[in-house]
Amino acid sequence: MEWPPKLLLFCALCIFFALDATIETKERSKSAKGKKRGSTKVKIQRLRAQESSPDPVLRVIPGASTDYTLVEDYEQSIHNMVNHLKNSSEPLDSKCQVNLRLWMSNKRSLSPWAYRINHDAARIPVDIPEALCLCAGCINPFTMQEDRTLVSIPIYSKIPVRRLLCEPSKTHKKKKKCHKEYKMVMETIAVGCTCIF
Repeated sequence: MEWPPKLLLFCALCIFFALDATIETKERSKSAKGKKRGSTKVKIQRLRAQESSPDPVLRVIPGASTDYTLVEDYEQSIHNMVNHLKNSSEPLDSKCQVNLRLWMSNKRSLSPWAYRINHDAARIPVDIPEALCLCAGCINPFTMQEDRTLVSIPIYSKIPVRRLLCEPSKTHKKKKKCHKEYKMVMETIAVGCTCIF
């Protein structure tokens, strides 16, 4: 009668592994819930970092939804960036170099760019910051020198602007007064630069 002790041992091992698997499953579900909570925490930390970012491109308006932006907020952020560019004490650097000490993302890129102000009186906003690539090639991350085997090109984006339908200085054929009317249109603007082969 040797099989009852072996059967008893076998049953004990089965119960032990079943309990261990149940505990492990519960721990996994708790850690998954923690990861979900943690991802929300990470999103909040990123938003806080962006709110306090000195880089006007990365800055987020506190309290604003990240899913959409009101036109007024959008135009205000463009206006703020233009003012920052106009009032900046930093010299307009046209050198093809990376400066890792600067906080501005456009100067830390391997395809650095500067901003110029695109002015158009028949548009709202009148001034829009536009990227201008500083290098013909790209910065080699190992030597920190320009590498002409790669090419820096602008990244274009369509942005909403309000365009004046008729210019007030010009009169119509019937010599009626021109009423200032604006129409929302999409305009292509260079927003940064990147490297290509």
